[in-house]
Amino acid sequence: MSWVFLIIAGLFEMSGVLMINVYHHTRTFISLSILIIAFALSFLFLSLSMNELPMGIAYAVWTGTGASGGAILGMIFFKESAEWRRLFCIFLIIVAATGLKLI
Repeated sequence: MSWVFLIIAGLFEMSGVLMINVYHHTRTFISLSILIIAFALSFLFLSLSMNELPMGIAYAVWTGTGASGGAILGMIFFKESAEWRRLFCIFLIIVAATGLKLI
């Protein structure tokens, strides 16, 4: 169950990162509220996952999910560059997080 909590935490982390950019463009109370709630839920689920997972693995997977997911969402929703070097680096983050799980 801890890995499920960690995946949920990563998804909320991605949502929070996305909302930072949305809030930067809109400056509305709703976008700020969603940003705060997304990060709060991200920390909650990260905390729940760390009941069973070591801190180093949980944190690395959580930040990797947020970083790579945020970059991908930026490419999709904000037309950020999707050149092959950026995609390769995202791939490396995902491989590293998967490697931590397997070791």
